[in-house]
Amino acid sequence: MNATVKKRVSDALVYVCLSVLAIVWVFPIVWVVLYSFSAQKGSYISTILPKAWTISNYTKLFTDTSILNFPRMFTNTLIIAICSCLLSVFFTISVAYCMSRLRFKLRKPFMNIAMILGLFPGFMAMVAVYFILQSFGLTEGSMIKVALILVYSAGAGVKFYVAKGFFDTMPKALDEAAEIDGCTKWQIFTKITMPLSKPIIISTTLQAFMAPWIDFIFAKVICRANASEYTVAIGMWQMLDKTYINDWYMRFLAAAVLISIPIAIIFIYMQKFYADGMGGAVKG
Repeated sequence: MNATVKKRVSDALVYVCLSVLAIVWVFPIVWVVLYSFSAQKGSYISTILPKAWTISNYTKLFTDTSILNFPRMFTNTLIIAICSCLLSVFFTISVAYCMSRLRFKLRKPFMNIAMILGLFPGFMAMVAVYFILQSFGLTEGSMIKVALILVYSAGAGVKFYVAKGFFDTMPKALDEAAEIDGCTKWQIFTKITMPLSKPIIISTTLQAFMAPWIDFIFAKVICRANASEYTVAIGMWQMLDKTYINDWYMRFLAAAVLISIPIAIIFIYMQKFYADGMGGAVKG
């Protein structure tokens, strides 16, 4: 009886702690969503719930483009995120497969160098990267999008360690059987390995999409004063400037809700592919 009581008490304490943590984590999100419909102005808020409700914060984001053109910023970010995501996933998965399956000279030194480079944050090289892009004429006009796509995707291959670990768990008997049947390395990669690697591909895709979607540092350095090429991160940063914050603070909250929607949609749609695709791949 005492053991049963102790177990129930311990379970109750665990559930209480988890409930408190859930409230602490969820409350800021709920607060942002609620106040994105607030009719008041300014950033000084003294109540938990809005006193008046409106959807004008969302409508004005897309109609009031005289100062900050949010639709253009959203479109710029979406284009950059999609293009860099596709390139980054291809680079990361390709390098990971080569490091896992192929054996060649300097393989180990390359992996060690990649691991060391991964310890340093990317923005340490942003000044050098900017001048390199400037020398190629990629820091003005519409070429800024190309520059940002290159920045976000060019170094993606160095972050191959997680994907390599996944490929290492795949049985090499699959590759050997395919080679006996006459498949080339490319055919093995595209027709056998890729269909069985959905979990790591989806994980890499989510990370590759989120990086340019929320990045501010590189976008600000490369875009500079080219307002027509701003991303949503730069636009939302400007909404909090003392010149605009009185009128744009609630719109900032509305923008925060809107930019979370694409990531949520991608995650909800892709999470069903996380199921391991290796089941039944090899028998005997």
